[in-house]
Amino acid sequence: MRPSSLFTLLLAFAHTSFAIDLVGFVQWNDLCPSYEDLGSAKVLLDSGRYSGRVTRSGNFSIPDIGPGVYVLSVLSHDYTFEQFRINVSDSSSIPEIKTYVFGTPLLSPSAVTLPYPIVLSPRSKNNYFKPHESFSLLGMFQNPMMMLMLLTAGMMLATPYIMKNMDPQSLEEFKNQQAKVASVQSSVQDGDFKSGLSASLTADEKTKASTSGAKSPPSNSGSTIQQRKGGKGGKRR
Repeated sequence: MRPSSLFTLLLAFAHTSFAIDLVGFVQWNDLCPSYEDLGSAKVLLDSGRYSGRVTRSGNFSIPDIGPGVYVLSVLSHDYTFEQFRINVSDSSSIPEIKTYVFGTPLLSPSAVTLPYPIVLSPRSKNNYFKPHESFSLLGMFQNPMMMLMLLTAGMMLATPYIMKNMDPQSLEEFKNQQAKVASVQSSVQDGDFKSGLSASLTADEKTKASTSGAKSPPSNSGSTIQQRKGGKGGKRR
């Protein structure tokens, strides 16, 4: 027999001699009172490197675990269990059990050492279904789109009453603005941006012209009054 083959056999024998059976049980509580509530569950080391099923009595056993540091977790459909750090040493037949938080370093120091055999307790029940929210009238009116629709409807209803109380000049300006907006929207929808811009500029010029025409009569009346005063003064002389 070759020396290398003999050395391999010796290593395999040493590993087997130091291997242990990791045992523990599930402690039933109010959240999960029996195996029927738990259903089929499996205890895993390092995400399935070693595994063992939970029996109806709640016990589990994972055979032939060699020296090393492992993370113990429970694969269950309906329940969530706490994870543990398992340290198997070749100098002791009893492994060291400590709590483990997912995402933390595996060899981080922990002051709490748990008893052996391992005790597993369900921490929470998994909820895979979220109930539909019931209809809420207040929630509907809190929607920004609904508030915008209500504001637009209120402005449409209030526009006729506002136009009745407007003076003729303001009403004419309002109509010109509406015509300008409608012309620009029509041009944009047709894809003719140049016509929409020119229509907007033309409407602005018309608005300025109408405003200046409406303001011109007072200046003419002022000049007429001055002419009358001048005529009266001439007659007195």
